[in-house]
Amino acid sequence: MSELETKYVVTFDVGGSHVGAGLCRLSDLAIVRRSSGLLKNIASFDGFVTLLHELGTEAAAGETPIGASIAAPGPFDYDAGISLMQHKLEYLYKQDMRNALATRFGWTPQQVRFLNDAAAYVLGEVGAGSLKGTARSAGLTLGTGVGCAFVVNGRHVTSGEGVPPGGEIWNFPYEGGTVEDLISTRWIQTAYTVKTGAKKEVLEIAEAASSYAVARETFEEFGHNLGNVLRDVIAPFKPERVMIGGGIARSASLFLPAVERQVQELGFGVVLDTLDDQAALVGAAQFWRETAA
Repeated sequence: MSELETKYVVTFDVGGSHVGAGLCRLSDLAIVRRSSGLLKNIASFDGFVTLLHELGTEAAAGETPIGASIAAPGPFDYDAGISLMQHKLEYLYKQDMRNALATRFGWTPQQVRFLNDAAAYVLGEVGAGSLKGTARSAGLTLGTGVGCAFVVNGRHVTSGEGVPPGGEIWNFPYEGGTVEDLISTRWIQTAYTVKTGAKKEVLEIAEAASSYAVARETFEEFGHNLGNVLRDVIAPFKPERVMIGGGIARSASLFLPAVERQVQELGFGVVLDTLDDQAALVGAAQFWRETAA
């Protein structure tokens, strides 16, 4: 075991409403301690940096981490550590987060690293979850939007054989629209409304599926769509396994059989996430470990 793997790193998962933090042991990617905080009362860049420092210090609790790895949503210049978001967390826009956090923690800028939140989620499953042991794998996080990442030998890739442009699929042209048009919360809700005239949340539709045929059929059609996307957009990457995570995955029993029928002869297995809300924290540590190797 290298000296690096005996160390700890603080990892962060920046969401739209809260920030999660964890102290992660690099040897086995175990989350030793966690903390979290809400963003609703944060109104400035300095306030955001202060929150991350407080959460990181709380998670570290006496240990001396060798740095921080931060999973954040895009658009974001991950190499520079600068947010390009304007639709949310506007106070981060074009601010130098890397140097601000390094200064607050007493580190060099090189000790603070950033990666896409969807990539972190998938890397977590690669490092310690349902994709562990794979050389080539992909993962999709399904919810209001569609996140995706492609991983080769433990590293997130955005180009190469079978990888869509930029490693993204949400905006990939497909069936006269985009992938996200067919495998997101919006599709499930719209399809159900067209059939019934009622507007429901995805969870409500899922709960009705045990007794209401239309709800079951909606999820089965969703599974058919997802299977087609895996066949046409993901399969060219030649993954060993594809992970499905995110909020919609909680209703997997309603659509996974339809997915598996679509992909059964494509040479890869479809698995569900196992780390849940720890995935991005673990994945941020996996990113640190692989980029430092």
